[in-house]
Order: sequence, then C-alpha cells, then structure tokens
Amino acid sequence: MNWTELFDMQRKLDAYIKKNHQLEEADLFSEKILALLVELGELANETRSFKYWSTKAASDREVILEEYVDNVHFLLSLGIEKNYQFTHIEVEETKNNMVEQFNEVYRKAIYFSERQSEVNYKELVEAYLQLANLLGFTEQAILNAYIEKNEVNYERQQSGY
Repeated sequence: MNWTELFDMQRKLDAYIKKNHQLEEADLFSEKILALLVELGELANETRSFKYWSTKAASDREVILEEYVDNVHFLLSLGIEKNYQFTHIEVEETKNNMVEQFNEVYRKAIYFSERQSEVNYKELVEAYLQLANLLGFTEQAILNAYIEKNEVNYERQQSGY
C-alpha cells in the first residue's frame, strides 16, 4: 500500500474541509475518534457479521468496501492530527473471526483515544487492516476505493454536504 500517497491525499482533504468550515485552528481529535467508531458500526452493520438472529445476507461487496474506506479516511486523518505517519506497516494474520476483529478494532480505537501514542496508533491501523484481510479486500482494492471515495468527499464539500 502506498501510505505516503494516502496520507498526502488525506492531508489535502482535511485542509480543504478545515478551510471550508473555518476550522483551521480546531483540534478535531475527539470528533474523528467518534466518527471512526460510528463508521466502524456502519461497516459492521453492512457485513451483518454480528447479527446471529438474522438470516439476511450481507450487503454487496462494493457497499462493504465503501464503508471500509470511510474508516481509512478517519484513520489517516487521526494519524495526521497527531503527526503519526508511516510508509510501511506489517500486518500479521489474525486468528480472530470477524466479530472478534470488529471488537478488537473498537478496543484499539478507544485505547488510542485514551493513550495517544504512535505505537497505539499503528496497532489500531494494523487491527483495521487485519479486518480487511478477513473481509477479503486486497491493498489494491482498498487503494482504488479510497481514491474514488476521496473524490466523492470533495464533491460533497463543494455541494454543501
């Protein structure tokens, strides 16, 4: 994954949003953590992995991928906010099932929120990338979907979203 490109794209989007909303001096860390948690819930909802009481199928793969990259935006943005960036991250295979991994990502996000360090940030990103592996998403699919959603986010800003 070309993390430098992703961080650069996100940095530009963040600056654009902050300028459009007169938030250049604002600390948005708490808002971004909450957004990450909300979007993570939306992703879990689309996978339906936790809905043991239902027989309805998961959403289409494209919908799940779009929800997945929404969180990539917030993860990158959180790293930029704290100046925690990297060019490479090692992702070990997880033994967790999907529900366990969603819970692990939630735990890592809360832990990072409370104990903001580069190590905790990288562990959060790694846990999220492990979720991608469980979902069957390749790095290229994530990158392509991120670029596409990044463009949508600019369009939304221009239309008063």
